[in-house]
Amino acid sequence: MASPPRNIRALKDLQVLELTWDDDSQFQIPFHAVRAACPCATCIEEWTGRPLLDPSTIPADIHPTNFKFIGNYSLKISWSDGHETGLYTWDHFSDLCRRPH
Repeated sequence: MASPPRNIRALKDLQVLELTWDDDSQFQIPFHAVRAACPCATCIEEWTGRPLLDPSTIPADIHPTNFKFIGNYSLKISWSDGHETGLYTWDHFSDLCRRPH
């Protein structure tokens, strides 16, 4: 299980979410990629894991409008397209950081 990032910043000018981990590794994930990887039941079929969200329907100028920490295990992101049901666990973010974007 991944530890929480040491720092999370939304860099609107660059359109990326920047995560810094305890080992000083730093990753920048495009907002679009984070939104496309939403793990909620609206975006991912719960039983099969099949994506339900078509990434081409995400606005190019998507950006987070609010962050809320849920316990010590995840971050809830509210998005400019009105979506706000995804809980991004630290494990999910850790996986996203290592994917090509």
